Amino acid sequence: MRILILGGGGREHAIAWAVKQNPKCGEIIVAPGNSGIAELAICEEIDINDPKAVISLVKRRKVDFVIVGPEAPLVFGVIDALRSEEILSFGPTRAAAQLEASKSFTKDICKSAGIPTAAHKLFNEPEAAKKYIVTKGAPIVVKADGLAAGKGVVAATTLDTALSAVDKIFSQTFGKENKKIIIEEFLDGEEASYFALCDGLKVIPMGTAQDYKRVGDGNKGPNTGGM
Repeated sequence: MRILILGGGGREHAIAWAVKQNPKCGEIIVAPGNSGIAELAICEEIDINDPKAVISLVKRRKVDFVIVGPEAPLVFGVIDALRSEEILSFGPTRAAAQLEASKSFTKDICKSAGIPTAAHKLFNEPEAAKKYIVTKGAPIVVKADGLAAGKGVVAATTLDTALSAVDKIFSQTFGKENKKIIIEEFLDGEEASYFALCDGLKVIPMGTAQDYKRVGDGNKGPNTGGM
């Protein structure tokens, strides 16, 4: 099989390495890839958030199967476009990707499904958010509602940090789509992720992992995308 992987980070490097071990794998193409990935796959420079560009590459390279790594192409409907062309692909649809694209959407899903989640409030105006923060006090968590490459969350231990985070998010540091903000209660403890694959009917567990998101040693400093 000729396989296309969308993305250019450590996650996609790991996916490419793993896929290459499969005897069914022939040629691997990664878009855009990176210098490390280039050692085991062909790298193509395209806009992976553009469904038409992805489909064009698939047809030009005669790709049999597409794996989407990052969140953004999913949110922009790349999987939907591939399926409409009957191209075999792996990843959630645009509708399902809203769980990643909007924290407030995910909170609503949690509420409707009875899934425990931190108490929160949604704001689309900075001054109201700041007043709420002052009322609640610190520590408190400030989140950009939309995609922010894992950097749109500030676990603020002081009011000044929380208020500055509001200004940063509403100044569109994380893009024009982040015009909403969530203020959330601070939960202290270990963060862990539990992974599963789901086709809409069946769920297959894949195990657990833990991000280390603070930039400094000793779990100190601002959040990053995590590793």
